[in-house]
Amino acid sequence: MAVGHLFPDSRKTKGHTILTAIFVAVVFTLVGILIASNLNLSPRTEAQSASGISTSGEYPVVERDGRLQSPFVAVVDNVKNAVVNISARTREENLPWWYQGSNYATSSGSGFFFRNDGYILTNNHVIKDAMKLSVWTASGYKYEAKLVGADPLTDLAVIKVEPEEEITAIPFGNSDDIKVGDWAIAIGNPFPQQGLDRTVTVGVVSAKGRSNLRFGSETPTYQSYIQTDASINPGNSGGPLLNLRGECIGVNAAISSPTGSSVGIGFAIPINMAKAIVPDLIASGRASRGWLGVWLSDVTEREAKRQGLGAVRGVVIDSVFTGSPAEKAGLERGDIVTGFSNQPVDNASQLSVLVSTIKNGTTVEVEYIRDGSRHVGQTVITDRETFLASHDGPSTQDDFEVDRWMGMELMTFTPDIARALAVDYVEGVYVRRVYPGSPADNSSIARGTIILQINNVPVKSLESVEEVAGQLSGTDGRVPLIVQEPDGTIARKVIRP
Repeated sequence: MAVGHLFPDSRKTKGHTILTAIFVAVVFTLVGILIASNLNLSPRTEAQSASGISTSGEYPVVERDGRLQSPFVAVVDNVKNAVVNISARTREENLPWWYQGSNYATSSGSGFFFRNDGYILTNNHVIKDAMKLSVWTASGYKYEAKLVGADPLTDLAVIKVEPEEEITAIPFGNSDDIKVGDWAIAIGNPFPQQGLDRTVTVGVVSAKGRSNLRFGSETPTYQSYIQTDASINPGNSGGPLLNLRGECIGVNAAISSPTGSSVGIGFAIPINMAKAIVPDLIASGRASRGWLGVWLSDVTEREAKRQGLGAVRGVVIDSVFTGSPAEKAGLERGDIVTGFSNQPVDNASQLSVLVSTIKNGTTVEVEYIRDGSRHVGQTVITDRETFLASHDGPSTQDDFEVDRWMGMELMTFTPDIARALAVDYVEGVYVRRVYPGSPADNSSIARGTIILQINNVPVKSLESVEEVAGQLSGTDGRVPLIVQEPDGTIARKVIRP
């Protein structure tokens, strides 16, 4: 075809010329629409104009005073003065208890006011073992703070100052409402003395309900972390994770990194977990936890298929404590819990967190599968410590092996027992009961202690206790023990037969 045939010829009919013009107009119109869509040049709606939000660019933009700003600016402006630096002074480790020198260590972290009368929320690991707590506010004021309450099992703590200035407080949001992909703003106040106060990082919520994470000796038992790619840098622990409303949705706690630096995998404690225990920390200095009274394990693929579940989700009941809320709800060994308090249950860690946040005396529904059929039971949640303290008889519907030695009732400590009691698992023997006036009682061994060594010999089961104890029979000397006490500390004990 000749090139000239691509253009209108004067000898062509007028109708042909009109059709060609229409064709060209349509083509250019389509090209224009395509370009406009890629450049996001669609006209603003009345709602967008009224709110001041522009849809241009990669991020949502807010228009103020004729200038374009990111929506994060307003959030930071509203809450940055609520974020504080916390300095914790502790005695250097590995010093003898009688040492009176001046060897002290100082660590720095973040926190934030959640009440305008001076209450500050932070991480337990920020203030742990502190002999002195100091707080720097945005205005440059320095306060001595007192510890109100701490909870190592969730890594949360509340401290308080007596403010001499007007306090900005950050409101609590609802961490259950957040979605993966939502914006997340992390603020910390790591090192104001070095001019690095109130650092801001921005990202998204990467995941919810992260559990079974390990952070060394300070690993919390109750885990349902919000994962975010907003950088949580050293010193930012205890600071708030915020939504675009300026509400706190989490307490920044940890990072996961092979080098110890931020690589976009940060974790924050959901604020709903904090809301469940903060009133207890303020009222009594300790957290009160709900108790269902079961030993749990995650559903396996085989079990899910056998019970006709649509997915490998839920929690298998391994054992039920006699007289517990679980027993009153009709739960039995082998049941699969799929719902609790109107929330779906995915795994054992999640259920433990859900139960722990329910207040004593609250009536809840429990959904479970038995032999392929769905059931719903109701029960009243009780307080964990109260229940354990008042039940000295057989603890579960299934008899377990208990041995008695030196005035203690002992059990082989297992991962299931650790999960049921919400403590970290270690190899050893669990002290289930101590009889008053016994050698164990006289040696200040408490219920909940885990015996790790007897007479310098590691013990991992009742059988090993019997073996070591048999070698001690007939002696009247002192028997050294290495134990993990109920608060998690390792201690030496000496027991006298």
